[in-house]
Amino acid sequence: KRGWLAPQWPRKYGGMGMSVSKQIAYLEELDRAGVPRAPDMGIVMLGPLLINYGSEEQRQTYLPRILACEDVWCQGYSEPNAGSDLASLRLEAVLDGDHWIVNGQKTWTTLGQHADWIFCLVRTSNEGKRQEGISFLLIDMKTPGIEVRPIKLLDGDHEVNEVFFTDVKVPVTNLVGEENKGWTYAKYLLTYERTNIAGVGSSMAMLDRLKEVARTTMRGGKPLIEDPLYAARLAKLEIDLENMKTTNLRVLDAAGAG
Repeated sequence: KRGWLAPQWPRKYGGMGMSVSKQIAYLEELDRAGVPRAPDMGIVMLGPLLINYGSEEQRQTYLPRILACEDVWCQGYSEPNAGSDLASLRLEAVLDGDHWIVNGQKTWTTLGQHADWIFCLVRTSNEGKRQEGISFLLIDMKTPGIEVRPIKLLDGDHEVNEVFFTDVKVPVTNLVGEENKGWTYAKYLLTYERTNIAGVGSSMAMLDRLKEVARTTMRGGKPLIEDPLYAARLAKLEIDLENMKTTNLRVLDAAGAG
């Protein structure tokens, strides 16, 4: 009710109306205090996009459920031949009456096995530049024709997935913004993702804990933190962390300037 889960959202949509810089400072303090994060896909990434580019109907439909953590969202960007070269994506969406018919594949879909919805970049045109034929769709993961296959990691863990789409019908009302403008929306969304994954606050908290352990751990009759070699390594970690924090602040400044 106080908007703590979505500090960057406007108050009218249930947030705190914070600027980007205030939001990051707020999240850093939460991380340092060990407060668990809410699911980032919906709150940090999709929410700001819908607020800025979505229709009012989409905002009223999805934002309350995102804020209440009633829907789990995953991201449909990468494909087998479109990772860093994202404009090469081939997942096709063809307009058929009042539905888009989606066929193709996404990969490296984090937590797709738990997701209720996927926000997805699709190919809606092959004319002009590759970036100009991409659209942004919201797809219900329970729609017939969607198959999620796990990608098992070396340790047997299962976090990422392949997602296959076979003649999946998506209502035209699930198109965010304008057709073939998805590249613009994708870049906007990634700005919010990148400025929230630095982990500065949690890294600062871990460094504080490391210092405390070093103060209470004895080696050669002295606290470990007084060992010159250990102190040098600790200092390097602290310098690296300050560099990361400075880089993140530069990105935030650029994001705030548009």
